[in-house]
Amino acid sequence: MGDRREELAAALAEVERHVEDACRAAGRSRSEITLIAVTKTYPASDVRLLAELGVSHVGENRDQEAAAKAAECAGLGLTWHFIGQLQTNKVRSVVSYAHMVHSVDRPRLVDALSREAARAGREVDCLVQVALDGGAGRGGAVPEEVPALAALVAKAEGLRLRGVMAVAPLGEDPAAAFARLRAVAGRVREDHPAADVISAGMSGDIPQAVANGATHLRVGTALLGRRKPFVR
Repeated sequence: MGDRREELAAALAEVERHVEDACRAAGRSRSEITLIAVTKTYPASDVRLLAELGVSHVGENRDQEAAAKAAECAGLGLTWHFIGQLQTNKVRSVVSYAHMVHSVDRPRLVDALSREAARAGREVDCLVQVALDGGAGRGGAVPEEVPALAALVAKAEGLRLRGVMAVAPLGEDPAAAFARLRAVAGRVREDHPAADVISAGMSGDIPQAVANGATHLRVGTALLGRRKPFVR
Protein backbone atom coordinates (compact mmCIF):
# COMPACT_ATOMS: atom_id res chain seq x y z
CA MET A 1 0.00 0.00 0.00
CA GLY A 2 2.94 2.32 0.73
CA ASP A 3 4.26 1.80 -2.79
CA ARG A 4 0.85 2.58 -4.30
CA ARG A 5 0.55 5.73 -2.22
CA GLU A 6 3.95 6.92 -3.47
CA GLU A 7 2.97 6.05 -7.04
CA LEU A 8 -0.28 8.03 -6.78
CA ALA A 9 1.45 10.96 -5.03
CA ALA A 10 4.02 11.20 -7.82
CA ALA A 11 1.33 10.98 -10.52
CA LEU A 12 -0.81 13.61 -8.79
CA ALA A 13 2.17 15.98 -8.52
CA GLU A 14 2.88 15.50 -12.24
CA VAL A 15 -0.77 16.14 -13.18
CA GLU A 16 -0.78 19.26 -10.99
CA ARG A 17 2.33 20.55 -12.77
CA HIS A 18 0.65 19.89 -16.09
CA VAL A 19 -2.51 21.75 -15.04
CA GLU A 20 -0.51 24.67 -13.63
CA ASP A 21 1.51 24.94 -16.87
CA ALA A 22 -1.74 24.91 -18.89
CA CYS A 23 -3.22 27.64 -16.66
CA ARG A 24 -0.12 29.77 -16.98
CA ALA A 25 -0.14 29.42 -20.78
CA ALA A 26 -3.84 30.37 -20.89
CA GLY A 27 -3.48 33.29 -18.48
CA ARG A 28 -5.78 31.61 -15.95
CA SER A 29 -5.56 30.87 -12.24
CA ARG A 30 -5.20 27.26 -11.03
CA SER A 31 -8.03 28.05 -8.59
CA GLU A 32 -10.46 28.18 -11.54
CA ILE A 33 -9.96 24.46 -12.25
CA THR A 34 -11.53 21.49 -10.46
CA LEU A 35 -9.57 18.26 -10.90
CA ILE A 36 -11.76 15.15 -10.99
CA ALA A 37 -9.95 11.84 -10.45
CA VAL A 38 -11.63 9.27 -12.70
CA THR A 39 -11.22 6.01 -10.80
CA LYS A 40 -13.15 3.57 -13.00
CA THR A 41 -11.76 0.01 -12.79
CA TYR A 42 -9.60 1.00 -9.80
CA PRO A 43 -10.41 -0.09 -6.22
CA ALA A 44 -11.86 1.95 -3.39
CA SER A 45 -8.45 1.70 -1.71
CA ASP A 46 -7.08 3.98 -4.47
CA VAL A 47 -9.91 6.45 -3.83
CA ARG A 48 -8.97 6.49 -0.14
CA LEU A 49 -5.30 7.11 -0.94
CA LEU A 50 -6.18 9.93 -3.33
CA ALA A 51 -8.42 11.46 -0.65
CA GLU A 52 -5.49 11.34 1.79
CA LEU A 53 -3.40 13.14 -0.85
CA GLY A 54 -5.94 15.95 -1.05
CA VAL A 55 -8.17 14.89 -3.97
CA SER A 56 -11.80 15.68 -3.17
CA HIS A 57 -13.59 15.13 -6.50
CA VAL A 58 -14.02 11.59 -7.87
CA GLY A 59 -15.55 10.56 -11.19
CA GLU A 60 -17.06 7.23 -12.23
CA ASN A 61 -18.84 6.11 -15.37
CA ARG A 62 -20.54 2.85 -14.34
CA ASP A 63 -23.21 2.83 -11.66
CA GLN A 64 -22.48 -0.72 -10.51
CA GLU A 65 -18.91 0.24 -9.68
CA ALA A 66 -19.60 3.78 -8.52
CA ALA A 67 -22.36 2.90 -6.05
CA ALA A 68 -20.16 0.35 -4.28
CA LYS A 69 -17.19 2.72 -4.08
CA ALA A 70 -19.28 5.65 -2.88
CA ALA A 71 -20.68 3.45 -0.10
CA GLU A 72 -17.23 2.14 0.85
CA CYS A 73 -15.79 5.67 0.90
CA ALA A 74 -18.67 7.33 2.72
CA GLY A 75 -17.43 9.71 5.38
CA LEU A 76 -14.43 10.95 3.38
CA GLY A 77 -16.23 14.12 2.33
CA LEU A 78 -15.81 13.39 -1.39
CA THR A 79 -17.81 14.95 -4.21
CA TRP A 80 -18.93 12.23 -6.62
CA HIS A 81 -19.31 12.91 -10.34
CA PHE A 82 -21.17 10.52 -12.65
CA ILE A 83 -19.59 10.95 -16.09
CA GLY A 84 -20.73 7.97 -18.16
CA GLN A 85 -23.73 7.44 -20.38
CA LEU A 86 -26.67 6.95 -18.04
CA GLN A 87 -29.56 4.56 -18.57
CA THR A 88 -32.84 5.59 -16.99
CA ASN A 89 -33.04 2.33 -15.02
CA LYS A 90 -29.84 3.32 -13.16
CA VAL A 91 -31.01 6.83 -12.25
CA ARG A 92 -32.40 6.01 -8.80
CA SER A 93 -29.08 4.51 -7.75
CA VAL A 94 -26.99 7.32 -9.27
CA VAL A 95 -29.08 10.01 -7.58
CA SER A 96 -28.41 8.37 -4.21
CA TYR A 97 -24.67 9.25 -4.29
CA ALA A 98 -23.81 11.54 -7.24
CA HIS A 99 -23.45 15.26 -6.57
CA MET A 100 -23.06 16.08 -10.27
CA VAL A 101 -24.19 14.18 -13.39
CA HIS A 102 -22.12 15.17 -16.44
CA SER A 103 -23.98 13.14 -19.06
CA VAL A 104 -27.50 14.60 -19.36
CA ASP A 105 -28.27 14.21 -23.04
CA ARG A 106 -32.04 13.66 -23.57
CA PRO A 107 -35.38 14.84 -22.18
CA ARG A 108 -36.34 11.39 -20.88
CA LEU A 109 -33.22 11.35 -18.72
CA VAL A 110 -34.02 14.82 -17.36
CA ASP A 111 -37.47 13.57 -16.35
CA ALA A 112 -36.06 10.47 -14.65
CA LEU A 113 -33.37 12.43 -12.78
CA SER A 114 -35.89 15.03 -11.62
CA ARG A 115 -38.34 12.40 -10.40
CA GLU A 116 -35.71 10.51 -8.40
CA ALA A 117 -34.02 13.64 -7.02
CA ALA A 118 -37.38 14.93 -5.79
CA ARG A 119 -38.23 11.53 -4.31
CA ALA A 120 -34.89 11.44 -2.47
CA GLY A 121 -35.16 15.07 -1.34
CA ARG A 122 -31.88 15.89 -3.06
CA GLU A 123 -30.69 18.59 -5.45
CA VAL A 124 -28.43 17.16 -8.15
CA ASP A 125 -26.13 19.33 -10.24
CA CYS A 126 -26.42 18.55 -13.96
CA LEU A 127 -24.32 19.20 -17.05
CA VAL A 128 -25.72 18.86 -20.55
CA GLN A 129 -23.44 16.57 -22.53
CA VAL A 130 -22.65 18.01 -25.95
CA ALA A 131 -21.91 15.68 -28.87
CA LEU A 132 -19.02 17.37 -30.68
CA ASP A 133 -18.91 14.55 -33.24
CA GLY A 134 -22.50 14.91 -34.41
CA GLY A 135 -23.74 12.28 -31.95
CA ALA A 136 -21.70 9.39 -33.34
CA GLY A 137 -21.97 6.90 -30.53
CA ARG A 138 -20.41 8.49 -27.42
CA GLY A 139 -23.57 10.10 -26.11
CA GLY A 140 -24.52 13.74 -25.97
CA ALA A 141 -26.98 16.14 -27.55
CA VAL A 142 -26.03 17.82 -30.81
CA PRO A 143 -25.22 21.52 -30.28
CA GLU A 144 -28.52 22.74 -31.78
CA GLU A 145 -30.48 20.73 -29.16
CA VAL A 146 -28.49 21.93 -26.16
CA PRO A 147 -30.35 25.20 -25.33
CA ALA A 148 -33.75 23.45 -25.17
CA LEU A 149 -32.34 20.61 -23.07
CA ALA A 150 -30.63 23.10 -20.75
CA ALA A 151 -33.96 24.90 -20.29
CA LEU A 152 -35.62 21.59 -19.34
CA VAL A 153 -32.96 20.92 -16.70
CA ALA A 154 -33.17 24.46 -15.36
CA LYS A 155 -36.88 24.18 -14.61
CA ALA A 156 -36.86 20.56 -13.40
CA GLU A 157 -37.55 19.90 -9.73
CA GLY A 158 -34.54 18.58 -7.83
CA LEU A 159 -32.03 19.48 -10.55
CA ARG A 160 -29.66 22.40 -10.91
CA LEU A 161 -28.26 23.32 -14.32
CA ARG A 162 -24.54 23.91 -13.90
CA GLY A 163 -23.22 23.94 -17.47
CA VAL A 164 -21.98 21.61 -20.22
CA MET A 165 -19.67 18.65 -20.75
CA ALA A 166 -18.03 17.08 -23.78
CA VAL A 167 -15.42 14.58 -24.89
CA ALA A 168 -13.09 15.57 -27.72
CA PRO A 169 -13.88 13.38 -30.77
CA LEU A 170 -11.29 10.74 -31.59
CA GLY A 171 -8.92 11.84 -34.33
CA GLU A 172 -9.86 15.52 -34.17
CA ASP A 173 -7.72 18.38 -32.89
CA PRO A 174 -9.05 18.81 -29.33
CA ALA A 175 -8.42 22.56 -29.43
CA ALA A 176 -10.90 22.96 -32.29
CA ALA A 177 -13.43 20.67 -30.59
CA PHE A 178 -13.21 22.51 -27.27
CA ALA A 179 -13.53 25.86 -29.02
CA ARG A 180 -16.92 24.66 -30.31
CA LEU A 181 -17.86 23.54 -26.80
CA ARG A 182 -16.90 26.95 -25.44
CA ALA A 183 -19.26 28.57 -27.94
CA VAL A 184 -22.13 26.25 -26.91
CA ALA A 185 -21.39 27.00 -23.25
CA GLY A 186 -21.59 30.71 -23.98
CA ARG A 187 -25.03 30.31 -25.56
CA VAL A 188 -26.25 28.38 -22.50
CA ARG A 189 -24.93 31.09 -20.16
CA GLU A 190 -26.83 33.78 -22.05
CA ASP A 191 -30.07 32.23 -20.76
CA HIS A 192 -28.68 30.72 -17.53
CA PRO A 193 -25.86 32.90 -16.16
CA ALA A 194 -25.14 30.56 -13.24
CA ALA A 195 -24.46 27.62 -15.59
CA ASP A 196 -20.74 28.37 -15.73
CA VAL A 197 -19.22 24.87 -15.65
CA ILE A 198 -17.37 23.50 -18.69
CA SER A 199 -16.35 19.88 -18.09
CA ALA A 200 -13.74 19.13 -20.75
CA GLY A 201 -10.28 17.69 -20.91
CA MET A 202 -8.85 14.32 -19.99
CA SER A 203 -5.30 13.05 -19.52
CA GLY A 204 -4.26 13.72 -23.12
CA ASP A 205 -5.78 17.13 -23.83
CA ILE A 206 -5.52 19.21 -20.65
CA PRO A 207 -3.78 22.25 -22.26
CA GLN A 208 -6.36 22.53 -25.05
CA ALA A 209 -9.24 22.22 -22.56
CA VAL A 210 -7.84 24.85 -20.18
CA ALA A 211 -7.15 27.21 -23.08
CA ASN A 212 -10.81 26.95 -24.06
CA GLY A 213 -12.32 27.71 -20.68
CA ALA A 214 -12.63 24.27 -19.05
CA THR A 215 -13.49 24.50 -15.35
CA HIS A 216 -13.52 20.75 -14.63
CA LEU A 217 -10.90 18.27 -15.89
CA ARG A 218 -11.64 14.53 -15.81
CA VAL A 219 -8.28 12.79 -15.37
CA GLY A 220 -7.90 9.04 -15.06
CA THR A 221 -4.95 7.44 -16.85
CA ALA A 222 -2.41 10.13 -15.92
CA LEU A 223 -3.31 9.72 -12.24
CA LEU A 224 -3.98 6.01 -11.83
CA GLY A 225 -2.24 4.33 -14.75
CA ARG A 226 -3.54 2.38 -17.73
CA ARG A 227 -7.02 0.95 -17.34
CA LYS A 228 -7.54 -2.59 -16.19
CA PRO A 229 -10.40 -4.56 -17.77
CA PHE A 230 -13.60 -4.28 -15.76
CA VAL A 231 -14.52 -7.58 -14.13
CA ARG A 232 -18.15 -8.08 -13.17
